[in-house]
Amino acid sequence: MSTAGATADPLAALGALPGVADSVESVRKSVDRVYGHRIMRRRSNAITSEAALRGARGSAALSGADWALEEVRRRSDFSGDDEARTVGASLRLTAEAGQLLSIWRQSPLRVLARLHLVAAADQADQVGRPRQEGEVVDEPLVRLPLPSAAEAHGRLEGLAELIIAGGSAPALVTAAVVHGELLALRPFTSHNGLVARTAERIVLVGSGLDPKSVCPAEVGHAELGREAYLEALEGYVSGTPEGVGAWIAHCGRAVELGARESTAVCEALQRGAA
Repeated sequence: MSTAGATADPLAALGALPGVADSVESVRKSVDRVYGHRIMRRRSNAITSEAALRGARGSAALSGADWALEEVRRRSDFSGDDEARTVGASLRLTAEAGQLLSIWRQSPLRVLARLHLVAAADQADQVGRPRQEGEVVDEPLVRLPLPSAAEAHGRLEGLAELIIAGGSAPALVTAAVVHGELLALRPFTSHNGLVARTAERIVLVGSGLDPKSVCPAEVGHAELGREAYLEALEGYVSGTPEGVGAWIAHCGRAVELGARESTAVCEALQRGAA
């Protein structure tokens, strides 16, 4: 967020970065296309449920558990190996996200703590709180240097202050910054990727951009691939205007692909094939 300088609304200032305005407009058109589909007027609950399942699958895939959608749909026991627990955590987070929308703008840190508690319920002494100095972070898929616990705490507080203050930033920009900061900071000892992507979803839904949660960005992030995801994240962490702008655009493309996925579900339902 350093590219925003000392403006009164630093998140809004990011909207002026190269390519960001185009991404915001493209995302809006993609979201409007889904909401304008005739199936959404009659079966929006079904689209929301399917988007939640597909989003959870996509987020788990980015955390190393790349299961087929039908396997996620079929399974009821997620207590087995690490991959199964990752998929289970992703499903729990997706279900929990909708319960936290009203709290997010008033207490984002409380929401993040709750998300970690839900994801990592088996790590009783380390769940639901930011990591402390010396605690090991289990996030092997993120290759970036790990900030100190003190730096992570400070930046997390700063992010929370920006969210509570509100502002005129487009929902895509805020969602991308929340997502990028949480991945860069890895404030918890585990499940930071799952928590970051769930927080992105909460911003997109709570902002009114995607109020019915039918445009799962997690689907798009998974489709774009882990390497592209991590490369875009490295650009964000660099703090350069180009890097931050590219990360926001990457997140925008992910939302568009999520919207496309739900549009395809709408078409399938219209044909009576799903």
